[in-house]
Amino acid sequence: MGATKTEIFSNEQNELAMLLKAIAHPARIAILQHIIAANACICGDLVDELGLAQATISQHLKELKNAGIIQGTIEGVKTCYCINPETWQLISAQLGGFLEAYKGSQNCC
Repeated sequence: MGATKTEIFSNEQNELAMLLKAIAHPARIAILQHIIAANACICGDLVDELGLAQATISQHLKELKNAGIIQGTIEGVKTCYCINPETWQLISAQLGGFLEAYKGSQNCC
């Protein structure tokens, strides 16, 4: 989280910020959407699907994997990726709670 004072924030706040930072790129959103739509592990078909260079896709996959959002298994010379269900549930619960906390106000600026 850079040079911010992360220790003054809760573990949940730091964790959610880290996960959202990992997702916060249109290519990563597209990768996640592709994996979700496939409803299975994907193995190397992202270059044709997204139109990005292999090196670019590899870097985005690395960021998602380092954050624990996806997981990968090696099958021969390919690495296959799928959503990490535990992390996905964590993101869903934390982000859902965060968004649902706002109840709206008619008397706001």
